[in-house]
Amino acid sequence: MNMSGSIGISTMKPCCRILITCRSSGFFGTPQSRCHHHFVDNLPTFRFKPVQGGQIHRCSPRLFGFRRLIEPNQRPSRLPDSSWGQSRVLSGCCNPGKGRVTTSVISNVASNVRHHSTSVEGHVNEKSFERIYIQGGMNVKPLVVERIERGVGVGKEEEHRVEDGRSNADIGNSDGLDKAAQEREVSEIEKEAWTLLRNVVVNYCGSPVGTVAANDPADKQPLNYDQVFIRDFVPSALAFLLKGEGEIVRNFLLHTLQLQSWEKTVDCYSPGQGLMPASFKVRTVPLDGSNGAFEEVLDPDFGESAIGRVAPVDSGLWWIILLRAYGKITGDYALQERVDVQTGIKLILNLCLTDGFDMFPSLLVTDGSCMIDRRMGIHGHPLEIQALFYSALRCSREMLSLNDGSKNLVTAINNRLSALSFHIREYYWVDMKKINEIYRYKTEEYSTDAINKFNIYPEQIPSWLVDWIPDTGGYLIGNLQPAHMDFRFFTLGNLWSIVSSLSTPKQNEGILNVIESKWDDLVGHMPLKICYPALEYEEWRIITGSDPKNTPWSYHNGGSWPTLLWQFTLACIKMGRPELARKAVDMAEQRLSVDRWPEYYDTKNGRFIGKQSRLFQTWTIAGFLTSKMLLERPELASLLYLEEDYELLESCVCALSKTGRKKCSRGAARSQILV
Repeated sequence: MNMSGSIGISTMKPCCRILITCRSSGFFGTPQSRCHHHFVDNLPTFRFKPVQGGQIHRCSPRLFGFRRLIEPNQRPSRLPDSSWGQSRVLSGCCNPGKGRVTTSVISNVASNVRHHSTSVEGHVNEKSFERIYIQGGMNVKPLVVERIERGVGVGKEEEHRVEDGRSNADIGNSDGLDKAAQEREVSEIEKEAWTLLRNVVVNYCGSPVGTVAANDPADKQPLNYDQVFIRDFVPSALAFLLKGEGEIVRNFLLHTLQLQSWEKTVDCYSPGQGLMPASFKVRTVPLDGSNGAFEEVLDPDFGESAIGRVAPVDSGLWWIILLRAYGKITGDYALQERVDVQTGIKLILNLCLTDGFDMFPSLLVTDGSCMIDRRMGIHGHPLEIQALFYSALRCSREMLSLNDGSKNLVTAINNRLSALSFHIREYYWVDMKKINEIYRYKTEEYSTDAINKFNIYPEQIPSWLVDWIPDTGGYLIGNLQPAHMDFRFFTLGNLWSIVSSLSTPKQNEGILNVIESKWDDLVGHMPLKICYPALEYEEWRIITGSDPKNTPWSYHNGGSWPTLLWQFTLACIKMGRPELARKAVDMAEQRLSVDRWPEYYDTKNGRFIGKQSRLFQTWTIAGFLTSKMLLERPELASLLYLEEDYELLESCVCALSKTGRKKCSRGAARSQILV
């Protein structure tokens, strides 16, 4: 759909002190003196013009996020409806007791989002695929956008208004989702799950913005489980979207976008621009200079408060994946096309695609930077991050507006996708045939034609794998680095490789075959093992640092995580094997409610509730609900997974042909595709 309209852009931090009062009489109040703008109140949709010919003013930042002023005993007001205009990003919300208040700092810039560069599209040089320059510095939140979207109809244009804080469930196919959910008979356990999920919704400025990680009433030390995690919210978001409730997901996407690229540090070292927080919390703090009034702020955590102080690599990747899912399910593609959202995507991609010392196309990360957020020996190039990285690249390529400012970025994405898919499919895959090859590897090979490219020593093949690997099927190993192969089976990485088509169709079948043939090991009494097998004895002591929470067959070290149900369900539906997912969901349904929805289970077969497991864990609840809805309407799964991209198989980005060396062969990957 081609979109055109008026776009307003402002470089501002989300903690801006501008409060614009929207009174019922239809005119604006006076902003505070921090930022001065002229008002334009004679237009059908209100917007602000900058004071000096096109110059965009930036508001002074504070440490916390969005603001909201509240009088004592004052209930938060709702966001403005369509009669109040088209404020697209809510960067502050205050209510001193009279009227409705919203913040919207917008410059009047006309642009076509799909076909023209904007002031934030960047400057392109030959060496770098894209440089995004934002007025006011590297860590300024660049955009707040107001826009009138015009869809091209037959013979005329229609104006479509999409407001922040309002559900877009009536857009696209969400009406049908909600109706189908109401018509289906819901079990008592599902009703309980929905009640629990709605009880953990976090509100900010009177609108839902996410769900807390857990809500165990008996938990005396919630740590950061009372925060909204990007990673944890994904199954909650999908459950709400499949239910036909898009408001909370839209709000979440926009608010987390405004928290991007903050200057939170560990020992005065700032993370890269584009980093998304691991989590955020709505805090209530006294308002400066007020008498009893207070304000709500969003306080993000980029890892500087986390155990181990590791920044989350997967948060930005999950955010992109969820953004695509929101558009696919609701039909509200206008959210993707907003300039601030487009910029957010580019910032994440620039951070991930930055040139470095690494020679591999896989993403180099630290230990504890993903779902397994403690030391477990997965630093370097863990499979989970590569699968999410590949998925985020494909989702981004689908959502990016094509113009002069993004063409180099799209080229970089295509090149990385091609190299990454070949790398993972060729070098991470193990089956009985591959292990026999590794067993006979020669070492210390020096040449471009080496068979053992990573100098893997055959003695690394663990004894458990020799007896465990089935004759048919295979899987993607957990990690690959020079002289090191981590042969453990990591469930999320393998499942998301199926969902994103990082692995080939033949490999997808092989992964599910392994799960089915090794059901007792990978599923047992509670689906699904986060990894198999567990680290034990001296290996556990050395690799985990004697982590008392990651003892063998507990937590991240071989524990069973019910939240993995929804990824398993999605993968099974994609491969035409929903009966496997249904078997796992039915097994979980018998225990989850009785066990009070634990975070994870312990022991080799998943029989015990985790020793330190939080109860009423939100992503356990949401994962179960999402799985049930996907099995009820499997056609919706096609909106969430990605099909094979055959064009990637035709390109080789190694560029060895330019040096006269032997060109990289893609025959192995193609041969598995064309089965």
